[in-house]
Amino acid sequence: MSDRIGFVGLGVMGLPMALNLQRAGHSVRGFTRSPRAGFRGELAGSISELAGCAVVFSMLPDDAAVQDAVLGPNGIVQSARPGTLLIDCSTVSPATARRTDSLAREAGLLTVDAPVSGGEEGAIAGTLSAMVGGSVEAVERARPYLDAVASTVTHVGPAGAGQLVKAANQVMVAGNLLILGEALQLLSGSSVDTAAALSALRGGLASSAVLDRKAERILAGEFAPGFRIRLQHKDIRIALGVAEELRTPLPLTALAAQFLAGAMAAGLGEQDHAALGLIPGLLSGNSLSGRSTPASTPSS
Repeated sequence: MSDRIGFVGLGVMGLPMALNLQRAGHSVRGFTRSPRAGFRGELAGSISELAGCAVVFSMLPDDAAVQDAVLGPNGIVQSARPGTLLIDCSTVSPATARRTDSLAREAGLLTVDAPVSGGEEGAIAGTLSAMVGGSVEAVERARPYLDAVASTVTHVGPAGAGQLVKAANQVMVAGNLLILGEALQLLSGSSVDTAAALSALRGGLASSAVLDRKAERILAGEFAPGFRIRLQHKDIRIALGVAEELRTPLPLTALAAQFLAGAMAAGLGEQDHAALGLIPGLLSGNSLSGRSTPASTPSS
């Protein structure tokens, strides 16, 4: 199956996803406000120029960007032809996803909210996990395209459900990063061989994707952005907003939000969220292996 696909948002995550769609045999026409090297398809001058595409992906940073590019004047919903499938992989609030679905259906479109987890590494490898909300019809139509960018595609419920599951994912990721930082502080203050200790931890119940992908980055102080702290902060605020709507207390998540706000205040917003692992040491006045706070760098 080869289709013409529009892709809005060719950033850290969107670009490798678009390239994987091309590798799967699809013709991809992109639109982005910040062109990135490496895209081999045709770039549209406006979102409305994607109107002829049977499928349109969007991978945008936040609710405001989706409101503009997807729901705004001359956005995807307004300009796409009836029958178009919209696959929104942005991480936004469930309310925004439900509103997108409602307006899309009024315009004769099919839509799914399909936020993904796995970071830049997963986007490049095509091994993302997609948490998909929408009607059975829309999800089944979207599945072949999502299979090109994700190794796990799970229909979790109606419109907005994908975003709720992604919020839960981000709660766990933020908590894991902070606890990993404390564990590394514990190890660094002893005579233990840290590399051997990490190997042992990976063989037990403490094993996790966060441990596998982020521990060495924290120890090495390598925080080139794959998934930025400011986006993790945004996602945790989404989770807390949903929790408030559901009257579900999330005290540890609220604490994580305070750590994230502190990281933002320290100028770490553009760093990879692995830098959260330094926060426990900074609060105690210690640094891993004598390392100090990483300098804030422009996004690449």
